[in-house]
Amino acid sequence: MPTLSRPPVVPVHPFRPDAAVGNPWFTMARSEGGLVYEADLLLPHRKAYYLLVFVRHNRGRHWVDGTPYDRQDNRIYFTNPSQILVKEDPTPSWSTHLTFTNELLALEQNAVLRSLPLIQNLRHGHELVLTSADTTFVEEQLARLETEYRRPGEWQHRMLTAHLTVLLTYLSRLYAEQYPAAEPSADQRVLRAYQAKVEECFRELHEVGAYAELLHLSAGHLSEVVKAQSGKPAIKHLHERLVLEARRLLLYSPSPLKEIAFDLGFAEPSYFGRFFKRETGVTPAEYRSISRKMYQ
Repeated sequence: MPTLSRPPVVPVHPFRPDAAVGNPWFTMARSEGGLVYEADLLLPHRKAYYLLVFVRHNRGRHWVDGTPYDRQDNRIYFTNPSQILVKEDPTPSWSTHLTFTNELLALEQNAVLRSLPLIQNLRHGHELVLTSADTTFVEEQLARLETEYRRPGEWQHRMLTAHLTVLLTYLSRLYAEQYPAAEPSADQRVLRAYQAKVEECFRELHEVGAYAELLHLSAGHLSEVVKAQSGKPAIKHLHERLVLEARRLLLYSPSPLKEIAFDLGFAEPSYFGRFFKRETGVTPAEYRSISRKMYQ
């Protein structure tokens, strides 16, 4: 029997390759004072790809997962496909935009990219501050990328990947400095592996035991390690991730509460309502009403 798929509760902007270049997984565009925005960028949305923007000069404000960012010069702004974005107004921008897809990261030779802190973004960051030296390095690396991007041919993909690896590795070092975390012990690696699996599977799996099975650990051992390393029970990490996504959808999506509940893997909307109130102190409807006042 065929299954019916629900439309996403927040619109997802698809990846659009540059037909003139022909690379199916990577695009690059430079703006010299133009208004860079998609037709529906001013509405809450996700992107079905990774976005990295080097802003040389721009003013304005945008929101990522309910957090406002006043754009500043010499910044890197980055998002992954899970984050929800909305821009308040299009403003003239002097910037460079890179987009790339999960298909690019899935290639065997790009395994190193998948493990970079900037790509994993376990701390849900969005902005990197650049020093003058950082800005010079980024501009030089973007120039190399642009040269290869405008030079289709047999070696283009390999050269693009090489330059992109250098750029993302450099920015990951900045990410680690600006979103610090100590060198992990064995138990800390278990915690990070659990957090990564929660990020990947929180919609489908709501029990710690299911994650323990994925990590080839006993549920008791996983719970013990996670609590010791983070100070929070393992189930709390999962509940916080569900609440974060619920907040995103309640704030940005016009979908009914029951659709949001189903999207988050709750079989009954009433259970979702009880869960959300227990975790936040307000019902989903109350949170939606309160949070949306910031846009009025």
